[in-house]
Amino acid sequence: METFTINKITKDYFLEIRHRTEAICKSLKPEDTSIQPIDFVSPPKWHLAHTTWFFEQFVLTEHKKNYKVFNPDFAYYFNSYYNTIGERVVRANRGLMTRPTLSEVLAYRAYVNAQVVEFLAENVSEEIANSIEIGLQHEQQHQELLIYDIKYIFGHQPSFPTLDFDIKLVSEIDTQKFIKIEEGVYEIGHKDDCFCWDNELGRHKVYLHDFEISNRLVTNSEYIEFIEAGGYQDFNLWHADGWDCVESNNLKSPMYWHMVDGKWMQYSLKGFKAIEKKAPVSHITFYEAFAYAQWKGLRLPTEFEWEIASKYFKYGQLWEWTNSAYLPYPNYTKADGAIGEYNGKFMINTMVMRGASIATPKNHCRPTYRNFFSPDIRWQFSGIRLAK
Repeated sequence: METFTINKITKDYFLEIRHRTEAICKSLKPEDTSIQPIDFVSPPKWHLAHTTWFFEQFVLTEHKKNYKVFNPDFAYYFNSYYNTIGERVVRANRGLMTRPTLSEVLAYRAYVNAQVVEFLAENVSEEIANSIEIGLQHEQQHQELLIYDIKYIFGHQPSFPTLDFDIKLVSEIDTQKFIKIEEGVYEIGHKDDCFCWDNELGRHKVYLHDFEISNRLVTNSEYIEFIEAGGYQDFNLWHADGWDCVESNNLKSPMYWHMVDGKWMQYSLKGFKAIEKKAPVSHITFYEAFAYAQWKGLRLPTEFEWEIASKYFKYGQLWEWTNSAYLPYPNYTKADGAIGEYNGKFMINTMVMRGASIATPKNHCRPTYRNFFSPDIRWQFSGIRLAK
């Protein structure tokens, strides 16, 4: 995987990222960490272990002399989708593992942390430093997924627990206006001297027609208008697959919304509260974003339009659906081995999201970052920015 690295891999840098994962989980009870209410949600305990296995598998086992693995079975338990590495627990069965226990997983994290810190004292090569950097970037991606999964676990319990971690959407207070971008040939892709994933590379030119893009995200109150106008009942607004998704899942509102005594309520990680009307609407599928845009007589931007226009608006509250399929850039080359499985094999049946969210580590918020999800998924922190 071709990347750029400017961070010197120090003990403090390594441990700061590793400890943030545990900080996200600090208010969880042991019972919270093994549950898997649906197949696309992973138990928090699994995230804690998988991110640790990544360092053991790709750094310590491959590069540290005389390294002794913590437990030979953990590679089977905590591999995710790396066919190159070998057999693994099926994703939908991660919640069946009450063992290893949470205390064993935390001991595993402590063991691998100590081994990596010891290894760093040896003045590791650039190749090894890059492997550690990839591991840290990977862990930060899982920190975001961990917040998604905790919210799903908590948001589907009758007690609606809260998470002791600072995360909150803020209101979109700006009056909506549309920013005009002139037609022309523009360059797309990563160019800065900092880390990036391979799917951001292959900087290339694209031609864009004149377009306009909203300066802010769609709000809850605006989305309620769509609901009340019968948006979820009008098949004309939806893709065929989207309409199938609405009917088969009985969709009537964004995820975590509930109608209680005639008032819209929403679960957030800070509890079950009345909808904040000016907050951006969140937890919606691509299909819902597309249907809303159709209802407004507008559209979603392409990922290229979004990237070029991003310097003119604020982003980072929610990942923003684009109308672009997730495909490789020109000259994209999939790396050999397990690392090559990281992005390339998912370049089908998914749509690109741009920006970042309130759950995203700050250094992952850059205009060229290409996130991607299936169009029917909405447990991630997703939102809508309109274009025309």
